[in-house]
Amino acid sequence: MRKLIYYVATTLDGFIAAEDGTFDGFVFEGDHMQALTEEYPETLPVQFREMVGITDAPNRHFDTVLMGRNTYQVPGGLPSPYAHLRQYVISSTITGTPDDVEVISTNPLEKVRELKQEDGADIWLCGGGRLAAELLPEIDGLLLKLHPVVFGAGIGLFDGKVDTSRFQLTDVRRFDSGVAFMTYAKS
Repeated sequence: MRKLIYYVATTLDGFIAAEDGTFDGFVFEGDHMQALTEEYPETLPVQFREMVGITDAPNRHFDTVLMGRNTYQVPGGLPSPYAHLRQYVISSTITGTPDDVEVISTNPLEKVRELKQEDGADIWLCGGGRLAAELLPEIDGLLLKLHPVVFGAGIGLFDGKVDTSRFQLTDVRRFDSGVAFMTYAKS
């Protein structure tokens, strides 16, 4: 069975974006970027893949991406940011997306359960915090790109009321940039 993996950058104080939804404070230079490009090429938007010359890189971990409306509509974003994946946006207000971006307007938990029953690679939960809180019962693992910054306020990793859930740390990778990849499996 496929797994739902919440793969996201976070600050030391647990924010995935600033209060206005931007993420300029994250570290975008350093040795961790090479690891992202080589190991998780499918998690890079089309625009970045073109810029670094990896448009034909195979999907190594994920074949499907889920994102909330704010993540999908990030300023300067693309109408089809992950054209190399099946793309789903969870929103009750979005209309007029490209053909390769499907909008789920009701019951995202049910849709995730359906997707997990299909054959294929894992499902990437790209963001945002409110969606992660809603989908927490179905999240099988976390891959947190922990950045050595503090925002003080912003959009939380799980932005909303959630039931207590335990995860077990299964791997840590540290980079000279100060970023650490923290991998957790649901206990």
